[in-house]
Amino acid sequence: MNGIILGILATLFYITGSTVQGVSLKRDVPSKRVWVLTSGFAAILFHGIGVYGEIFTSAGINMSFFAMASLICCVVATTILFSSLGKPVDNLLIVLFPAAVVAIWLSLFVGTSYAPRSDLEGGIIGHILLSVVAYSVLTIAAFQALLLAFENRQLKRKGSFSLLKALPPLQTMESLLFELLWVGLIILTLSILTGFLYLEDMFAQHIVHHTLITLASWVVFVILLWGRHQLGWRGRTAIGWTLSGFGLLALGYFGSKLVAEIILQRM
Repeated sequence: MNGIILGILATLFYITGSTVQGVSLKRDVPSKRVWVLTSGFAAILFHGIGVYGEIFTSAGINMSFFAMASLICCVVATTILFSSLGKPVDNLLIVLFPAAVVAIWLSLFVGTSYAPRSDLEGGIIGHILLSVVAYSVLTIAAFQALLLAFENRQLKRKGSFSLLKALPPLQTMESLLFELLWVGLIILTLSILTGFLYLEDMFAQHIVHHTLITLASWVVFVILLWGRHQLGWRGRTAIGWTLSGFGLLALGYFGSKLVAEIILQRM
């Protein structure tokens, strides 16, 4: 099926799901979860098929900036949808679904200087997949930290915003955040290890800056989880360290790709 048709179908279902959830939240009525989940799973199905065809091309593997962003948005949306079956995280979909739509259309219509590669071996592909999953899990953790910050602020101000009523208790939110951080750190560690194993010369491949920034992000997450275990870090401290680690991770991957594929291409 044509990539544009798949993008249109995914877009329609993403917009339907986010709109239904947003209307329920605005009116402060119970969410129509059947509509939201049905639309969401249909959207990620079409999105997944489309992004698979965009990355695995006849010319080789396409790891361009926008293709990877679209893949990560698809993985994040999928993870949150499955998480929503057991945890009250439906309201994240109001933000994540539109973000996935933007990623789809940018990947379809905005070109970069990246050329698909046909010389990648299985170990490198495994490293890439681990990286994508790690980024996705830690992206969700960053969203969770932002929601935790909002909930903490509203509780201190005794706010009555409808979203606050829809969020789970603060302790539950914080527990979910650290579960995501542990999973994300483990996968990120595996990604870094496979990178050192299968990348022959990171200086010749011009990825030393990406590697160093990713390692710095890894250190931030390790310190945060150590602080949680040994010193009982929570609240604003946990939120600040989470967002700092994620910011470094995003800078290391997307920052370098943005400069190499888009900014330098247009200079």
